[in-house]
Amino acid sequence: MGRVQAELKIDDEAEGGASGPVPGVQALTRGVQLLELVASAATPPRFTDLLEGSGMPKGTLHRILQALVDERLLKLDGRDQTYRLGSRLFQWAHRVWDDFDLRGAAEPELERLRDLTGETVRLGILDGDGILYIDQREAPQPVRLSNGVGSRAKPYASGLGKAILAHLSLEMRRRLLGETELQRLTPHTIADFNELISQLDLTKARGYAVSIDEQNVGISSVAAPILDHEAKPLGAIGVIGPSFRLPPERLHALGRDVIEAARRISGNIGEVAMSLNINPRPLGADRDDVCCAIPASLFLGEGPHWSVQDQQLYFVDILAPSVCVGDPIKGSYRSWPMPELTSFLIPRKGGGFIAGMQSEVRAIDPSENESLVLARPETNRPGNRFNDGKCDRRGRLWAGTLAIDTTPGQGSLWRLDPDGRVHAMDRGFHVSNGLGWSPDDRLFYFTDTAKQTIYVYDFDSETGTIENRRVFVTVPESEGKPDGLTIDAEGFVWSAHWDGWCVTRYDPDGRVERVINLPVPRPTSCVFGGADMQTLFVTSARIRLSAAQIADAPLSGSIFAIETGIKGLPENVFGG
Repeated sequence: MGRVQAELKIDDEAEGGASGPVPGVQALTRGVQLLELVASAATPPRFTDLLEGSGMPKGTLHRILQALVDERLLKLDGRDQTYRLGSRLFQWAHRVWDDFDLRGAAEPELERLRDLTGETVRLGILDGDGILYIDQREAPQPVRLSNGVGSRAKPYASGLGKAILAHLSLEMRRRLLGETELQRLTPHTIADFNELISQLDLTKARGYAVSIDEQNVGISSVAAPILDHEAKPLGAIGVIGPSFRLPPERLHALGRDVIEAARRISGNIGEVAMSLNINPRPLGADRDDVCCAIPASLFLGEGPHWSVQDQQLYFVDILAPSVCVGDPIKGSYRSWPMPELTSFLIPRKGGGFIAGMQSEVRAIDPSENESLVLARPETNRPGNRFNDGKCDRRGRLWAGTLAIDTTPGQGSLWRLDPDGRVHAMDRGFHVSNGLGWSPDDRLFYFTDTAKQTIYVYDFDSETGTIENRRVFVTVPESEGKPDGLTIDAEGFVWSAHWDGWCVTRYDPDGRVERVINLPVPRPTSCVFGGADMQTLFVTSARIRLSAAQIADAPLSGSIFAIETGIKGLPENVFGG
C-alpha cells in the first residue's frame, strides 16, 4: 500500500491536512467518496463525471484516482475512459462474507419486523435438503407452532424455503428437489415439480415468497431471501402466523417489509433493481380529466392494447399471471389465469392472440385454454423472461426480455415475423420496456427502465431493421422511471413513470410537453383508445407497496382513463 500512503501524504500536505490530528484522513475520506460514486453510478463514470460529482480540485481528483487504480480498487477502461470497481474489492468482499454473522446481522430486523407486524418472525438457512430455523422472535400473542428454532421444514412448502429456492439456479433446484418425490403435506402443498418451478420463478420476479396452508393447515407466511454480494441466498427472513391473521392480501402487503428487512441484514449488498421506495405524492387535488376506468387490484398491470374492432382493452397481470379483457364503459373486466409469467397480449390477424409468456411467445385462446409455442429465442438464458411487446405496421412482433431477478445487461430485443422467423435486434439491456413507432414509421423507440432511458433508433419499415441507437430522453430519478409508452398521431411520446405518479408527454425532440399526475405511484404503461382514439388508458401496479402506501393510494392496480383531446395511433395486430 506504499503508493496509496504516499499519495495520501502528498494530498494532505498540499491541502493543509498535515496539521490535523490524523494525517491522511481527508484524502482517505475522499478516496472512499470516489469509490462510492463509482459504485452507485448508473453507468461507469468518466473523469468529468467524477469531477462534477465529487467537487474535488482536478489535480487532487487525478492523484487519488491514480492511487486507487494502482492498488486495484478501481480500474480504468481504456476503450471509453470510464472507471469501474477494481478486483481487490471483490477479493475483500469474499473475505467479508466468509466471516459473515447472519444471526447477529439479522437480530435487529427480527425484532423490528415482530414489532411492526405483531407476528412471529423467523430466520432460516438451507441445510442439506431442508430449511433449518436458526432464530426466531415470538409474536406478543403467539400461536402454537409445531416447529421453532432448531427445527426443520420442507423448502418447497415453506415461505422461507421458497424464497431461498427461487434464487438458486435451475440446476441446483433440480439437484435438491428433482430426485425425490415432493410430499404433499397438506391439500395446498405444490407437489408437481414443473408447477413448483413456475411458482419459484414467480417468487423471484415478485421478490418475496408466500406460503398459504402449504406446510401446515391454518399457518401462512411471507419471506424474502437474504442475498450476498453475488446475489446468492445466505438465508431468508419471514413473517409467520395463523392464516386468519395473515390472509393473502396482508401477506402481499408485507412483501415489501420482508424485502426491506432482508436488504438491511446484508447491507443491500445483494440488492437488485426491484424498487421499494416511491417518490413523494404530487401536491394538489386529483385532476378532473383523470378517472378510474376499471377498478382492479392488479399486482403488475401491464401491456394495454386497445382493440378498435372490439372497442375493448386487453391487458395482463404479470405477477398474478393472467390475461384480461376490459370494458371501460361498464368499468369491468374478465380475466383468465395463466400458468406462468405473462407480459403482453396482442390479437392475431388469423384469430386469437399472441402472448409473451415467461420464455416463449405463444399463440393462445384463453377461453378455450389452448396455446401453441411460436418462438423460444432465449433457450441459452433460462433465467430470462419477456416483458413489453408490440407489433409494427407490417404485423411483426417486437418484444424485449430481462432477467427475472433483473440482473443488469441480460435483456435483449427480439423480432418475430409473421412467418415464424426470429431475429435478435439488440442486446445488453437491463429492464427492457416500452416501445413504439413514429407516425411516419421512420423512428423506433425502446425503453430501458433501470437505466432511466428511452432510446430512439432509425427504423426501416420495409426491411424491419433498426440502427443508430441514441438517447431520446433520460428521466431524472426524482421523476420516477420510464416504463411503458405509446405515441400519438402528432409524433409525441407518452411515457408512464413507475414510482413517479405520472404520465409524461415528450415532443419529438425529447422535451417535456406536459406532465399528467395520477392518484397512484406506479403507473406502468399506456395506450390510446376509446371511440375517438383520444382517451389515454393507463395500467398500474400495487406490487411491493407497503400497507401504508396502499392506504394512501388505494386505486393502485387499477386502469385509468385520461381525456387528452389528442388523437392517438391505433395498435397493430400480429400478422400471423
